[in-house]
Amino acid sequence: MNNSAIFKVTTLLIIGCLAGLSANAQNTINLKLQQKLDSIMVLDQKYREDLVLLMSPGNEDYLSEKYHVSQSLLNQTLWKRQHTIDSANINYIAAVIKKYGYPGKSLVGSPANEGAYYVIQHSSKISTYIQTIEKAAKENELPFHLYAMMEDRFLMDNNKEQIYGSQAMYVTLKNGTSKYIIWPIKDPLHVNELRKKAGFELTVEQNAERLGLSYQVIRLPEINAKAR
Repeated sequence: MNNSAIFKVTTLLIIGCLAGLSANAQNTINLKLQQKLDSIMVLDQKYREDLVLLMSPGNEDYLSEKYHVSQSLLNQTLWKRQHTIDSANINYIAAVIKKYGYPGKSLVGSPANEGAYYVIQHSSKISTYIQTIEKAAKENELPFHLYAMMEDRFLMDNNKEQIYGSQAMYVTLKNGTSKYIIWPIKDPLHVNELRKKAGFELTVEQNAERLGLSYQVIRLPEINAKAR
């Protein structure tokens, strides 16, 4: 065999090996789990998008007509329906994590790798899984800003100041005012720098506007904890 023929054979073998590696890489994605997590993400937002709309005055008539529910029962009804979905979702995700660990980008691709995160974020199990989420984010299996949101939620749920200003809450202030606010932030002066570093695209002011709120700095002692 001359040098030209040897070169051709070697080239074909290299191409074949690369094709095999590519096929193996594609096969590592669990397509069945990917599809299930995609479906779960849709269910996770089924009523939440309209609940966000409900936070802004002027949407009550539209939503009341959409769901055939009186305005006075609208918030309660939508949350009840969403909680039923959330309960089934978190049971499924708990089983997935027990079997695979966090179902991240290398297992289910993107954006399916965010599915388990959102289910946990909207559950009462954050304290159980926050370290799992942190590990996934640090290993690039999940966008880091999502872990930052969960950390904020965890802090807020424990009546502590959040770091990134991602969480809002309906509260009663000690002055008697009740309203939705961006939950108190530990370092409001540098919060936008921290948000940018964590991967958030919006400033805290823009995020508040997205939620239909006007951002203002509120300190934890201003909130009436008993009225939360």
